[in-house]
Amino acid sequence: MAERDDPGVIGRRVQQLRVERGLTQRQLAEPAYTPAYISTLESGRVRPSDDALRHLADRLGVGFEELATGRPAHLATDLRLRLTGAQRTLAAGEAETAAEQYAALLAEARRHELLEVEADALLGLGECGLYTGELTEARDHFERAEQVLAEADAPLPARVPALRGRAVSHYLAGELRYAVYLLESTLDELNRGGLHDPDALLLLYASAIGPYMDMGAHARAAQAAEYALALAPKAADPALVARMHRSVARTLLAEGRIAEADASLAKAAELYRQLQIRTELANCHWMRGYVYAQNGDLERAEAELREARTMLTAQRAALYTSQVAVELADVLHRRGKSDEAAALLHEVLSDLSPERGALHSAAAHRLLGIIAEDAHDTETAEEHYVRALSLLERAGAAGDLADLCRLLGDLLRRTGRVEAALDAYRTGLGHRTAPGTTTLGPAPAQPPL
Repeated sequence: MAERDDPGVIGRRVQQLRVERGLTQRQLAEPAYTPAYISTLESGRVRPSDDALRHLADRLGVGFEELATGRPAHLATDLRLRLTGAQRTLAAGEAETAAEQYAALLAEARRHELLEVEADALLGLGECGLYTGELTEARDHFERAEQVLAEADAPLPARVPALRGRAVSHYLAGELRYAVYLLESTLDELNRGGLHDPDALLLLYASAIGPYMDMGAHARAAQAAEYALALAPKAADPALVARMHRSVARTLLAEGRIAEADASLAKAAELYRQLQIRTELANCHWMRGYVYAQNGDLERAEAELREARTMLTAQRAALYTSQVAVELADVLHRRGKSDEAAALLHEVLSDLSPERGALHSAAAHRLLGIIAEDAHDTETAEEHYVRALSLLERAGAAGDLADLCRLLGDLLRRTGRVEAALDAYRTGLGHRTAPGTTTLGPAPAQPPL
């Protein structure tokens, strides 16, 4: 049972209910207690025993818990059921409807001071923000969830979903270094403190793979993938395991392990079909398309990416839709459909900004630069490369920076600006020398596998 209210609050509640029901103190007291006891109780000068509260609850026609805490009977259970409903709504891709459900739950949880439900509702609102691309709001919700869990003295593993949410919101906004700092510091605290919760560790390692890859820290990405795979059999949440398989596929691909990456994505897709989580299933199509593109199977890549974009558009997952569109445009360009690719990229850029999808905005400018170069429009190409460079420098995406510096250097060299080209090459070499080491500290402590 939840902690009961203080005697003064209970006394006022008893008096209000008694008056509403037209009972005298004697009628409420009989046959077990005296009117004087009821008077003392209503004035808040005595702490009623459980037996007394049960007697009063029976006479007043309310539940024991409602009388002791002010919360209707089974409220917490009812709110949990509604939370599950909101989670299913979000899993179906209806983020705006889910946000309304979570907001109503949050208000009710706050009114009844149910901290765990309040934290879950805030987490749900944060996830809705990630779906719709409202990254600042998402981050605020995750931060508030952390605060509520801290007030409830929740252990670190219970706070991990909120910490991970904050990290992902920073990552999607292009703040790679800070996202990695949040994930690594939490991993370090868990592992050094002996808090080896499989679900919490798996969630953190899987979430770190994307930022590591974009920063050029491929060794750490591969290590995180290995740890995630080792933890998967111990994890209780099948949706978490499915998400892990999708993230690990990216690292396997970077190592050239195409068949294993495809198999990992197939496992994830099957799990999400079972769970009917449409958005994550769309992300599986997304990653399969990425795998096929890297393997040179452009026709299948285009089909998978179009399917992912259609599903994400239907679910109004705005930011993810834009990200898929950039990769689809790359495939279209490679298939000779450059006009369609350019139109798609300009559409994407209208939905992105340095604070909202910086990495994919940079990728869009990079690809527009390549398309312009192919059309012999070097001035436009240079403009796109420079804008992409600015975005990547802000995000600290070392691997992508090195590649972009090569493209820019080649363009400058072909247009006769040799010194400027050399500067671009030197900048790129600086990022290629030791990927990730300029922005990452020591690796976090290892889990006991």
